[in-house]
Amino acid sequence: MHKQNLKFILLTLAFLFPFVLFATNDNVEVGLEKAHDNVKYAYWALMLGGLSAISLPLGSILGLIWKPSPKVTAIFTAFGGGALLAALSIELIAPTVQMVVEEGNMEGVTPQNHHALYNMISLIIGCVVGGVFFYILNEMLNSKGGYLRKVSTTITHINYIRFVQFKKMLKKLSRIEFFRQIPKEHINMLIHYIKIVNFKHGEIIFNDGEIAGGMYILEHGEIELTKNGKVLKVIKPGDIIGEISMLEYISSNVTAIAKTNVRAFELLNDDFDKIRSQVPELEKLVKEYANKEMDEISHFIEGHETEDSKSWSNHAIDELHHSNKMPTQQEIDKTVKENNSAPMAIWLGIFLDGIPESFVIGAGFLIILMTKLVSVDPSLTEVIPYTLIAGLFLSNFPEAMSSSIGMKKMGWKTFKILMLWISLMVMTAVGAVFGFYFSTSIPETLMIGVEGLAAGAMLTMIAQTMIPEAVHIGGQKVVGLATLAGYLSAVAFKIFE
Repeated sequence: MHKQNLKFILLTLAFLFPFVLFATNDNVEVGLEKAHDNVKYAYWALMLGGLSAISLPLGSILGLIWKPSPKVTAIFTAFGGGALLAALSIELIAPTVQMVVEEGNMEGVTPQNHHALYNMISLIIGCVVGGVFFYILNEMLNSKGGYLRKVSTTITHINYIRFVQFKKMLKKLSRIEFFRQIPKEHINMLIHYIKIVNFKHGEIIFNDGEIAGGMYILEHGEIELTKNGKVLKVIKPGDIIGEISMLEYISSNVTAIAKTNVRAFELLNDDFDKIRSQVPELEKLVKEYANKEMDEISHFIEGHETEDSKSWSNHAIDELHHSNKMPTQQEIDKTVKENNSAPMAIWLGIFLDGIPESFVIGAGFLIILMTKLVSVDPSLTEVIPYTLIAGLFLSNFPEAMSSSIGMKKMGWKTFKILMLWISLMVMTAVGAVFGFYFSTSIPETLMIGVEGLAAGAMLTMIAQTMIPEAVHIGGQKVVGLATLAGYLSAVAFKIFE
């Protein structure tokens, strides 16, 4: 077993550990025994879990048969994020906070004061632990291709890879005195025109006697420089070719051939001319080069790392943070091919999003049930946590819809996509039963801590994936109001309780 897989399994078990630690605890109150022994209530928990997650296959079906505009998809996603925020605030956070406030208003120090305080501390600790574990597990899944489950995580991952590549390229470029003369305020223009290109083994990059199409900084692979069929030099990663031909508009005296599959950074001559036309300082430098001898040009180009080069590269790297681009379909296809385990990672990633949801359904259902069992045998409609179910339903629907659209673009079969969401719906329903039974077997303070763990994981998920997803898809203008609408819609369901 690979170390990464073993590490992932261990962290997953660590994340689930609080859910099973006290499953055999005998500290069960009389009222809880009544709920624990009645299989009918377990069926109710199963139904509620399935109800909250049935929006997963429904949203998937809609995404497969309908192609909404990016703004519509963004509105759905932001609406779902707002609804889930309301559900977490009202059902998981607010009750414990209210208990602290009420007990704090009592005169003197009482056991109830301490009990409420312990519950609050347990909630806070649970939130922190849940958020940290979600982040760690999410990052591990993303490294295996799980980032492909959402548009936002796909864009973030590809942009991160691009950032690392460009960072290395800019450090190399900073050693060329010519480019260091580009004013800092125009560096972003240089970054905009430099792009990543690929050459296959044996492909000619430019020919002897021709002006090179541009300048190339080798990022991966090897390039042979030949003359009359004889290899003069092998270009390694980090080396630059074509720069003199680009600056001086002179023909190359060698042929450049890809010795292996090659990935390089390219600045085309035409794009360089566009930069020159907008940067007077650069045009002046080019004219200065025209008066130099060839050996002077080579010396001026082949610079070394200095304090100036470090300062220039650091500023250029800062500009990278403001130049994120939407990944091309070619980049997405490439990352899919590089991640053979992506389908399983995607499934596990979505399952990770749903683990805390399923637990809090069962726990939330139990809390309402116990308040009713004191006096009457309640009906199902009397013990439904409406706000929580509505929030989860409304958040699951757009998540499944947007993710299914992305999976379809990646070439997934319709049946495979539907089976993924149906399996998650079933597991959410079963998880709700587990949450119900588990909550009957542990002390109240610990139960609140575990609910906090679930809340922390879900809050981290909303901030890290759902809201960025909406912004990436539809822009910032539609996200704010759509999130507010979802939040208020979930709050409105509280009147049914």
